Amino acid sequence: MKKCVFAGTFDPPTLGHKDIVLQCRALFDEVIVAILINPNKKPLFSVEARLAMLQKVFAPYPNVRALSYDGLMVDLLRREKAQFYVRGIRNGTDYDYEAQLDYINKDMYPEMITVFLPTKQEYLHISSTLVKDALRFKKSVDRYVPEEIRGDLKKYLQEEEGHV
Repeated sequence: MKKCVFAGTFDPPTLGHKDIVLQCRALFDEVIVAILINPNKKPLFSVEARLAMLQKVFAPYPNVRALSYDGLMVDLLRREKAQFYVRGIRNGTDYDYEAQLDYINKDMYPEMITVFLPTKQEYLHISSTLVKDALRFKKSVDRYVPEEIRGDLKKYLQEEEGHV
C-alpha cells in the first residue's frame, strides 16, 4: 500500500491544497493531509479549526485522512510508515525552497521520496496568505477556498465583526 503525506499549515485550506490532494488520490492508496505545527508561524485559525476544515473538505474521500502533528515531518513519515512526501509547487521560488528542504529531510530519512506536483494554472495565484489578508479586510474568499468551508469562513468574518 502506497501512502503519502502532504503537509502544511493550511491556514486556511485553499483550492490549491485541495487540487494537490485530489492529484495524490490518483497516485497513492492513502493520502495523509497533515497540519504541521510551526512555532515560527502565527496562524489565524487554531489547529482544531484547521483540522475541522480539512476533515470537511476531504470527508467524501475515504482514502484521505487529516491530522495534526507537532514535530518534524520526517518523524511523521516514519510514524505513518509513509515513504512519499508530496509538495505542491506554484512556481520556481516554491521549487527552490522545497528542493533545499528535501536535501535536509533526506539526510534525516534517506528512504523518503519527495514528489513535486504542480498546481493547476487557475490556482497559481492562490495562497493561504492571500486568503487571510482578504479575510482580515472582510472580503469574500469564495473563489479561493473549497466550497465545503466557505460557511466556516463567513462565520469567522461575522464573529470578527462582533468583536470590533
